[in-house]
Order: sequence, then structure tokens, then C-alpha cells
Amino acid sequence: MSVQAKICGINAPGAMEAAIDGGAAFVGLVFYPPSPRAVTTNEAAALSAMVPETVQRVGLFVDVDDETLNDILSRVPLDLLQLHGKESTERVVAIKEATGLPVMKAIHIESASDFRAIEKYASIADQILFDAKAPKDMKDALPGGNALSFDWSLFADHPWQDNWMLSGGLNIDNVEEAVRITGAQSVDVSSGVEISPGEKSTSSIKLFLETVLALP
Repeated sequence: MSVQAKICGINAPGAMEAAIDGGAAFVGLVFYPPSPRAVTTNEAAALSAMVPETVQRVGLFVDVDDETLNDILSRVPLDLLQLHGKESTERVVAIKEATGLPVMKAIHIESASDFRAIEKYASIADQILFDAKAPKDMKDALPGGNALSFDWSLFADHPWQDNWMLSGGLNIDNVEEAVRITGAQSVDVSSGVEISPGEKSTSSIKLFLETVLALP
């Protein structure tokens, strides 16, 4: 099975077309207003309508409340919910039960000790997303999409066999090494295919997907 790719933070039709045409398995829409990649509900509905059944539509949420989540889901078809905040295990379960949708929980990694947080989510989340933890002194840090990577060699002592995806600072130049070191079968990119924060490069999306899909 070849490595799958997710293009996250899509907020324009051209970027969505590039992701779909390039062979992305997942496309991500960000519902977190502070992010430069955030989309309105109307924008998301139009973008979601472009996606064929062969591609999973992922909605990224950060500590979202029920009213906001329900309003978005009533107007935007999504296949997978990505929870990228500080959601508790109880909150993850509640969202799964209320929406009937699978959930991917993001875990922020800086050191080996951060892997302990994964265990409590492993039995309830349908997928785990490994992302880099932003330094405490990083100005204007976002929950994700900060163009930061973490030490991939940590996977040598903490191999993860369940359904998971690698994120954090990936780009055309390092994704091959990241997959080789971690053994990831799914990768997630956002800032690594951008011209500037929130502005995707269609050519970079194309090259990233070509690189990933060529991996063994």
C-alpha cells in the first residue's frame, strides 16, 4: 500500500482542484477562525461539494462547542473530524456519539514523554495525528500549521501500530526522510505547500503529492 497524503488548510478552489487531481486521499478544511487558513461555512460548503467520494473531507476543529459544530455539520458534508485542541477523552467520545462521524485526535509531540498522552486516546479515537508541539515562547503559535517538525527518531522507541498520520513541518524536501524514519503510511501537509500563510501553491501541492505517491 502506498503512502497516503492529506492536504490541509485548503481555502480556495484552485488548491482543492490541485489536491484532488494530484491524488490526495484526504483534504482538510480549517474551522478555527484565528488561523489564516480558516474558511467560513459557506466557503467550506462550496469546497466540500467539489470533492469526489474517493477523497475524504476532513474538518479541523479546535475545542469547538456543540452549537458551532452542529451548525457547520448541518451545512458542510464532512467524512472525518480532526480535533486539534485540548479536547478531553470524554469530549472526544461525546463528539463521536453526537455526530456519528469518525474522529482523528491530534497529539502534540516535543519529547518522548508526550507519547504517553496517546495511550488514553488510542481506544476512542479512530485515528491519531502526530504533530509538533509549538514552543511556549513562540509568538502567534497556532494549534497546528506552524511549519515545525519534531524529532522523528522518537518513533524508534515508541512505534505506533494503530491507524495514525504524521504531521508537522513536512514539505517536498523532507517528507521522504520523515516516512523512512517513522514508517508513516499517511502524511499531512499544510504550511509546507504554501506561498505565504493561508495561500496554497498549486504547483507545490502537485509536487508534494507526486513525491509522496512515489514512495514505496
